[in-house]
Amino acid sequence: MSINLVMKKSFQEHVDETLLLDCMRCGFCLSSCPTYLHTDQDEAQSPRGRIALMKAVRDGKVEWDSSIEESFNLCLGCRACEPACPAGVQYGQLIEQTKEAIQEVKPQKTLEKTVRNVTFNRLFANKKELNRVVKLVRFYQKSGLQKVTRKIGFLNLFPPFMKDMEKALPEVPKKVEKLEPIKPPKIKVAFFTGCLMESLFKEINEKTIEVLKLLGAEVVIPAEQQCCGALHAHSGEMQKGLQNAKVNIDAFDSDDFDYIVNNAGGCGAFLSEYEKHLANDGKYAEKAKRFTNKMIDISSLLVTLGLVDYLRKIPKIPPNVVATYQDSCHLRNVNKVFKQPREILENLPGIQYKEMLKADSCCGSAGVYNLLQPEMAGKILDTKMGYVKEVNPTYIVTSNPGCLMQMKAGINKEGLSSSIKAVHIVEIVYDQIKQVSTNIATFEAVLN
Repeated sequence: MSINLVMKKSFQEHVDETLLLDCMRCGFCLSSCPTYLHTDQDEAQSPRGRIALMKAVRDGKVEWDSSIEESFNLCLGCRACEPACPAGVQYGQLIEQTKEAIQEVKPQKTLEKTVRNVTFNRLFANKKELNRVVKLVRFYQKSGLQKVTRKIGFLNLFPPFMKDMEKALPEVPKKVEKLEPIKPPKIKVAFFTGCLMESLFKEINEKTIEVLKLLGAEVVIPAEQQCCGALHAHSGEMQKGLQNAKVNIDAFDSDDFDYIVNNAGGCGAFLSEYEKHLANDGKYAEKAKRFTNKMIDISSLLVTLGLVDYLRKIPKIPPNVVATYQDSCHLRNVNKVFKQPREILENLPGIQYKEMLKADSCCGSAGVYNLLQPEMAGKILDTKMGYVKEVNPTYIVTSNPGCLMQMKAGINKEGLSSSIKAVHIVEIVYDQIKQVSTNIATFEAVLN
């Protein structure tokens, strides 16, 4: 059977034609698509163009070749096209279905097969495996090997983007000081710790817990949770991603929790769509719905718990630093969260908030996109750093680990590490509260 017929059959099995037909070809998505804008407005690199290609492959009207696959691979999956679409096209679901259709029938070379097996069947299917790798990274940092490697220029043997990403690795976690709650716990929160957040960014997770406790939340961490499955779904491994989803749903399926909170925008989007992905699963449909209904991102929960009201009670302090916010694509485009983090930053003591031009546009991270498509990711990051320099902030605040590392890479690439720092929103909340209040008793007195 020819590759064209194989792909046609696979697309017919996986790609929902009803969703394809929702696209009216109006073009409202074009101005929101980073790859369309960074390829001299190449229609094949736009959501509208990709949907046309999906339909053509499904109908057997085009000859399958590498350029078609490259068009799909070049998509960031940022889903900025969805809020821009007047017809409500579910592009995210379509691109996931397309990648699954391709992956199911695409011949794999031995190296690619090995990499995918290690990534999806081990590292991001079992947290213990990922933690072992992170321990090697920490050894590399703490043993002095990192300093030696940089000094002798060993990293120069690798592509420039790899050197930038190595510089963007988070520092070895420091001990996080405990915060005494300002009031007794009133709600119980289950914390989805994530895989990268719990390994590379463990300090941020610990600060997340402390800020939640400060505001009167009891925090529980279900032990059996795994990677959310987003990386699998975005790479054509949806069924493996849903295996992780079921593990998480079982781990968090309790009436004891008022909320299930996450602090990673990319994870949060996929977690919030468990209900959609498992709607036809007889065993998990209702459980997935309960899970989705309790899911909330950290910024929204902090606002719900009254953080902004508390911050407004603190005596005003003249701003001494400038902060701007880089939206997590999935947090904004999928979960529709963009006001809450800004409201928090605008009320943090000692902070002057400045909105960045096109803060809602992708930074080029997109999961592992910056590793798989470094040229396009680099172009997008260069554009983003141009907007950053116009604001000239002290802090670029993000809500996602991938965005955080990408912005750090951009800062290093532009030689701005001495004046600009990329931080997670939880970090700046925690650190500013500690800076303003020399001890928790002072802060408690202000709030009460």
